[in-house]
Amino acid sequence: MALLFCIIFAACFFFTAPFVHCSRSLLQISRPTTVLDVSEALEKTRNVLSFTPVGQSLSASPSPTSFLSLHIHPRASIRKSSHPDYKSLTLSRLERDSARVTSLATRLDLSVSGISKPDLKPFNKASEFGAEELGSPIVSGSSQGSGEYFSRVGIGKPPSQVYMVLDTGSDVNWVQCAPCADCYQQSDPIFDPSLSSSYSPLNCETQQCKYLDDSECRNDRTCAYEVSYGDGSYTVGDFVTETITLGSDSVNNVAIGCGHNNEGLFVGAGGLLGLGGGPLSFSSQLNASTFSYCLVDRDSDSASTLEFDYALPPNAITAPLLRNKQLDTFYYLGLTGISVGGELLPIPESVFQIDESGNGGIIIDSGTAVTRLQSDTYNVLRDAFVKGTKNLPSADTVALFDTCYNLSSTSSVDVPTLSFHFPEAKVLPLPAKNYMIPVDSVGTFCFAFAPTSSTLSIIGNVQQQGTRVGFDLGNSHVGFVPNKC
Repeated sequence: MALLFCIIFAACFFFTAPFVHCSRSLLQISRPTTVLDVSEALEKTRNVLSFTPVGQSLSASPSPTSFLSLHIHPRASIRKSSHPDYKSLTLSRLERDSARVTSLATRLDLSVSGISKPDLKPFNKASEFGAEELGSPIVSGSSQGSGEYFSRVGIGKPPSQVYMVLDTGSDVNWVQCAPCADCYQQSDPIFDPSLSSSYSPLNCETQQCKYLDDSECRNDRTCAYEVSYGDGSYTVGDFVTETITLGSDSVNNVAIGCGHNNEGLFVGAGGLLGLGGGPLSFSSQLNASTFSYCLVDRDSDSASTLEFDYALPPNAITAPLLRNKQLDTFYYLGLTGISVGGELLPIPESVFQIDESGNGGIIIDSGTAVTRLQSDTYNVLRDAFVKGTKNLPSADTVALFDTCYNLSSTSSVDVPTLSFHFPEAKVLPLPAKNYMIPVDSVGTFCFAFAPTSSTLSIIGNVQQQGTRVGFDLGNSHVGFVPNKC
């Protein structure tokens, strides 16, 4: 038996790419545990509240490898936290994340039902830039958990630099604009379109205006937009074209919302850069065939890059990129299964598939923090993980986390391995720190998955941290390259 194991192991090692198992039948002989560095994680929780914001400095940023790129910073590195301790910060993040998930599910439900936002409630015509409270998650502002990762972007000619939230779950780009009827506080001066020579309002008859889910024609000519959120946050203003500058490269005539009335907990960002699959997203307007990002640890002060026209390397772990005919914004993933401790869980593949009506499926999203799985699927995953951690002392539940541990008396622990499985026997193992995360600074760690009552499952950014995620739009693939930030 030992000889057979060695032969199989050698075959897998020499003839497959890194992180890829030969077949599912070999799962039982793959490594069952991995090490979680408790001390390192807790050290980060103690440091994150004392970061000095990097401001406009990008000196510590990595060098891009593609022609058009921009740097990505976690929120903690650009805006000093106002929370008294790490647990307070965690609870705030989880509250925003829950609102975000609810809004994404609501958007899918509306699309599947054939209901558009204007069908539910018309634009508020009582004021020039009225806002409505209808929950429609077209843009996932940081009040909904998407504001963990920012990039510095230039708006207009000459460019005015602002931090913008990056979001693969949104299409509409927007920035706060003067004059403000109502603007929230941001880290940079409000963009003033009167100082830009490239600012150009869009006519109501333009295709860009017609692409909007919610628009109005003001003065029988000018296109006005509205984006609202599940928690009542919103942005309303003129829909225009502007020049967008990324580093030393500029892109002209990008359709973007110029928001004069904006409300919500957007936490310092001047707006949002949409990277979804719809026609108004920044990536779509670039006609980008590929793009990739790598999200650094949200509790770090380091940075990474978002890169367009990025070629997936040969060792990338690839999965099918699927689209929902009812909603073109989301990026669906061809997931076939999940394993814990080297054992494939008894979860039907149909759980991760889009049905004929457009329900179901699993998306990969930069704005959602914690991965959500349908309740029955989550229960199977959690129970398998709990079975493999019987030796760890348990702790009380924390917010949406129902499986937590007291690791205050140890510097590292062995935990079951956890992997995502894709077609053609491709496997993406997750680092332990991407599914066992601290929720305070004294040693409480929780299993970072959560159930959802929605048919929509979501792979969140906690599980993506430290992995470069590439979207090959032309060939309909998503690629994962671990440790490539």
